[in-house]
Amino acid sequence: MKTYPIDAIRNIVLAGHGGTGKTSLVEALLYKSGMIQRLGSVDKGTSASDCDEDEIQRKMTINAALLPCEWKNKKLNFIDTPGYPDFVGDVIGAMRAVETAIIVVDGGGTIEVGTDTAWENADAAGISKVFFVNKLEKENNDFYKTLEALRERYGTTVAPLWLPIGAEASFTGVVDLLTQKGYTWADGKVSPCDVPADMAAAIEENREALIEAAAEMDDDLLEKFFADSTLSDEDLAKGLEIGIKSGKLVPVLCGSAAKLVGIDTLLDFAAGSLPSPKDADNVTGVDAEGNEVTVKPEDPFSALVFKTLADPYVGKLTFFRVFSGSVKADSRAFNTDKEREERFGQVYYTVIGKSQQVAESIGAGDMGAVAKLQYTVTGDSLCDKAKQVTFAPIAFPDPVYSLAVGAKTKADEDKLGSALGKLAECDPTFKTVREKETSQTIMSGLGDTHLDIIVDRLKRKFGVEVETSTPKIAYRETITAKAEAQGRHKKQSGGRGQFGDCWIRLEPQERGAGYEYVDAIVGGAIPRQFIPSVDKGIREALNSGIQAGCPVVDVKVTCYDGSFHPVDSSDMAFQLAGKLAFQAAAMKARPVLLEPIMDVEIIVPDMYMGDVIGDLNTKRGRVGGMEPVGGGRQLVKAQVPMAEMQRYIIDLRSIARGRGRFSAKFSHYEEVPQNVAQEVIAEAAKAKES
Repeated sequence: MKTYPIDAIRNIVLAGHGGTGKTSLVEALLYKSGMIQRLGSVDKGTSASDCDEDEIQRKMTINAALLPCEWKNKKLNFIDTPGYPDFVGDVIGAMRAVETAIIVVDGGGTIEVGTDTAWENADAAGISKVFFVNKLEKENNDFYKTLEALRERYGTTVAPLWLPIGAEASFTGVVDLLTQKGYTWADGKVSPCDVPADMAAAIEENREALIEAAAEMDDDLLEKFFADSTLSDEDLAKGLEIGIKSGKLVPVLCGSAAKLVGIDTLLDFAAGSLPSPKDADNVTGVDAEGNEVTVKPEDPFSALVFKTLADPYVGKLTFFRVFSGSVKADSRAFNTDKEREERFGQVYYTVIGKSQQVAESIGAGDMGAVAKLQYTVTGDSLCDKAKQVTFAPIAFPDPVYSLAVGAKTKADEDKLGSALGKLAECDPTFKTVREKETSQTIMSGLGDTHLDIIVDRLKRKFGVEVETSTPKIAYRETITAKAEAQGRHKKQSGGRGQFGDCWIRLEPQERGAGYEYVDAIVGGAIPRQFIPSVDKGIREALNSGIQAGCPVVDVKVTCYDGSFHPVDSSDMAFQLAGKLAFQAAAMKARPVLLEPIMDVEIIVPDMYMGDVIGDLNTKRGRVGGMEPVGGGRQLVKAQVPMAEMQRYIIDLRSIARGRGRFSAKFSHYEEVPQNVAQEVIAEAAKAKES
C-alpha cells in the first residue's frame, strides 16, 4: 500500500446496533476494493476483522479493527466497531480517530438502541454522520419504512441519497438521487441501468426532500432555492458537501452486504463525498507550558492512541491516529501523558491476526499500528519531544458492573495480579482494585458479558483460572446510645500474672465524625503508661466489630476509672482490658449496622420512567428528583444502597430495553433496616463458623 497525501485519506468508523451487518459490510468493502480475495463470514469465523478467538466463538465483534483499503486513488481507513453495549469504549475511542461515522441500520423499520448510541457518540465526537440501511434483501425489510423512522427520530436533515431498486428478494440495485442514475448488481458485479419507470414518483419526492435539506446548508443556496424552487446538480452537490462536513445533513444510503448490492457505490461515495482529514476542523491540544495550540498537518509528529490490543502474534499493539508530521520505523516518540520516551519498531497500516501490512511511514491524517510500546496506553498522546503537544483525553464510560475475582490455585494467584493489569492496560473501561476492607480483588466493567470475556482471556491468554462472585459490601457498625462497662483482665498461672482493669463510657458521634478517645483518669487509678494501652485495645476491638465483624465508626470512648497491680499490670493486660470493656459496653449501646449509600443518576426514555422508579422503590431507593434532558428522556436522581446496585446495569437494560444508562458514586453511610441487618449478621456468623 502506497503513502497517500492527507487530502486523499478518508477515516471512517462503522457503528450501530449489534447484528446490523457492520462486519459483513466492511468485509464486502474490502473484497470489492481488492484488499481480500475471498469473502469471509461472521458465522463461519472467517471474516477479516473478527479474528480474535472470543469473536469467532461468540460470532460478534468485540474489538475495534482497523481495515484500510484503496479505491480510485484514495485510501479509505475503515474501523469496524462492536455493536454490543459492553464494548462501547472501542466505539468512543475509534470516533476520536475519524472524520465520519457510517451508522449501519437494519432495514426492518425500527430504530434500535445501538443506533441511538452510535448517533450520540458521533455527535459527542463532532464528526459527520451517514446512515447505511443494510439487509434490504431480507423478507419484510422496507427501506421507506426505515427512512421514515430515521427522519422521525433524528429530524428532517436526515435525507435519502439513494433509493432501492426492488425490495426483499428482488432487491437488485440503487438509484442515486444526486445524479439520477441507476445501478444494479448481478453476481456481485455492478452495471449502470435505466431508472425504473415505476420509481418516478418516489424519486421526485425524495429528491425534492434532498434538495430542501441541501439548500439549508448555505445562505447562497437557500436564496437560489427560493428563487427557482430547486437547485442544479452542481449546487445540490455543493450543499451535500457542506452539510456532510458540518454534520448538519445526514445522507441515507442503502444496500445489501450479503448480496454485494451498493458496495461499489458506497466506495465511490466514501472516496468522493466524505470529508478528508484536511477538511476537518482544526485539531487543538495543549503544549508543554499548558497553553492551547492548534495542530497543523505540517507540524512535527503528533498522534493520539485510540486502541490498545494484546495480540498473540506480535504482542501489545498500539493503534494511533496521526494529526501532524509522520512517524517511521526505528524512530522515537515522546508520550506526554507518561512523560516517557518510546521507541517505535516496525510500523504497520494494520495488523489483522497473522496478516500485517508494513508501512514505510504513517503521515498526517493517516492511522496505523506499532508493536511493543512500553508505557503507552489508550488515550495517550505521542509527539516529537522538541515540540510537545497533549490532546484531550478520550472520555470513556466508567465501569458499572463488578465481580470479586479470586485465583483457583496458588500458582494462578501468583499470576493473577499481573494478568489483570495487562488486560486493564488494553481496555480503559475495565478496572481492577484490591479492596482492603473486604480483602477481595474487584474487577469492574461495562456489563456481565464484558467480564465473562475477561475471565475467558485470563484463562486462554495468561493461563490463569479464576472464580468469580458477587463482591462483599463494606458494611460498618456503630452505636446509637450511651453505655458504660468494665473491662477486667486477670490471669494467674504461677509466677508473674496479668492484671488490667478499666471502666469506659461509650457515646455515639455524628456520622462521619470517626473515633475519639478521651482520657478522664484521675488520681492515678491507671498509671499513665497504661492509658494508651487501653486505647490500643479499644482500636483493635473497633476493627473486629460488634455483631457482624465490620469496622466500628463514629464512637466516643471515655476511660474514666480502673485499677492496677504493681507487679502484674502490663501493656498487654490493659490492651485486653480495653478490648473487653469495649465489647461489653458496645452490646449495651444499641449497636446498628451501616451500609454505603450511592448517589445514582439514571437517564431513561420517558416511556420507561414509571418502571424505573418502581424498580428503585423495590431496591430501597429514594428518588430525589427528575428533570428532562432532551430527546424524550429524563434524568432521575436517587440515593440507593450499594447492596441493591450490584446488578443494576442488567436490571436497567431489561427495564428500559437497553435505552437506559446510569452512573453511581459513593455518598454516605446510613443505618441498615432491621430485617436486612439481621440477614447480614446471620451471614457473617455463618461465614465465621465455616
